[in-house]
Amino acid sequence: MSAKEQFIYADHTSLIKEAVVAGRPLVDLVGEIQRIYTSDDRPWIIGFSGGKDSTCVLSLVYTALIELPPKLRKKHIYVVSSDTLVETPVVVDMIQRTLVAINEAAVHEQLPLSAHSVEPKTDQTFWVNLIGRGYPAPNQTFRWCTERMKIDPVSTFILDTVAQYGETIVVLGSRSQESASRAQVIAKHKIDGTALSRHSSLPNAYTYMPIESWSADDVWMYLMSAPCPWGGSNRMLFELYKGSNQGECPLVIDKSTPSCGNSRFGCWTCTVVTEDKALHGLIESGAAWMEPLLKFRNKLYASRQPDNAEEYRNFRRRTGRVSYNSGDIKDDNIKEVRHIPGPYWLSKRKEFLKELLEIEKEINDAGREIELITRPELHVIRREWLRDPNEPDWEDSLPSIYRAVYGEDLSWVEDDAGAFTKADSSILAELCETYGVPVALVRKLLEAELQVSGLGSRRGILDKLESILQRDWETLEVVNERNESFRKRGKSHAEEIQKEFAEFFQ
Repeated sequence: MSAKEQFIYADHTSLIKEAVVAGRPLVDLVGEIQRIYTSDDRPWIIGFSGGKDSTCVLSLVYTALIELPPKLRKKHIYVVSSDTLVETPVVVDMIQRTLVAINEAAVHEQLPLSAHSVEPKTDQTFWVNLIGRGYPAPNQTFRWCTERMKIDPVSTFILDTVAQYGETIVVLGSRSQESASRAQVIAKHKIDGTALSRHSSLPNAYTYMPIESWSADDVWMYLMSAPCPWGGSNRMLFELYKGSNQGECPLVIDKSTPSCGNSRFGCWTCTVVTEDKALHGLIESGAAWMEPLLKFRNKLYASRQPDNAEEYRNFRRRTGRVSYNSGDIKDDNIKEVRHIPGPYWLSKRKEFLKELLEIEKEINDAGREIELITRPELHVIRREWLRDPNEPDWEDSLPSIYRAVYGEDLSWVEDDAGAFTKADSSILAELCETYGVPVALVRKLLEAELQVSGLGSRRGILDKLESILQRDWETLEVVNERNESFRKRGKSHAEEIQKEFAEFFQ
């Protein structure tokens, strides 16, 4: 038996009375939780990620609430778990079961406590942004996933609570020993003379971190010493961590939280880290059915590497323009201008979706119920493809991709298919090749005209057409050569088009 499993108590009551953690009697900490809880009417929100730290804090607060006389349990406690929809599958299952157990136990104990799961808006999920809009897989310099998928859903819940009650206290499992940066953040927002801190970004929200001075061993000692107060044990949680040095992905409420890509409690799609040790560890622990997920994640990581940019990513940004940034100064004291690649090519996004659906179907056919991508996400992705700023999908490919994998159709919205068809796309491609005109340019011009077709007023159409013409429709080589010429003359392509457009309509 390991040191983490030595201290076994019959129940939480005896544990609280006898244990000393991080040099402080546990009964003193529970008393502090009770005093802060009963000192005002501000509701509490407990951030619950399912990992050891947030489980520890939730257990402490739950126990403190039970130990209070019923007449003092006046204000509500909300347990909030953030589901990004790409969480590690085995962890999602455990968290969902835990939330159900907490709600059932709270009703039985007549506690003013309820557990809730929040999700990103459908048009802001990982797959809608990556497969739908073509955002490249996240990395340290473009970590677009955190705010959309974690911060925003939790912040919305917190702000809704603040709007209802005026102020709220967010209870977190953050610990100073997690990292130096986390310790600095905790210290920066601390309110002198109290156990509370100001929330780093949300007004009228405060944070309380009961175990900020605890070590990881302290947390495990507590979790393995007594049963969960809402029933069961932390044995499954311990098994998920056993044999791994990985931490957990805490509930993210601000941008200061570091990447949790190595965590067993993070997203299985995380490409912020070079190697996903979490998925490796779970597979080695017996979850071999997740091997296709790891391979798919590694494919996403490879697609993000600079050497693969030409294969995977459009040379235009979603604005339709080719972008550059200034790099290092070269030996001749001239700054090197570097091209910035844009979103994934539509063809690559189609490949990603087909492979993802195939993995999902394969896992379900093997007897595991799983949804790697939700059906509402598919509808939004289809709409994004049809209206893509660079490569509008006139062929309406997504329904056929889904049909090829599942052999059935979803209830697709007819109006989403747009006014153009696959046959129209083929005819237009032939004509554009004959006359040497970029097919994407003509498509966008036709779409702009269609949008004002039948309207009494065509106000703004000229600005729209000018905006389309200002985009970089040529090949990358031609665009680079032209822009280099403009830079030497101190001008831009957009200025030239604007001048020509104005002269044409004079």
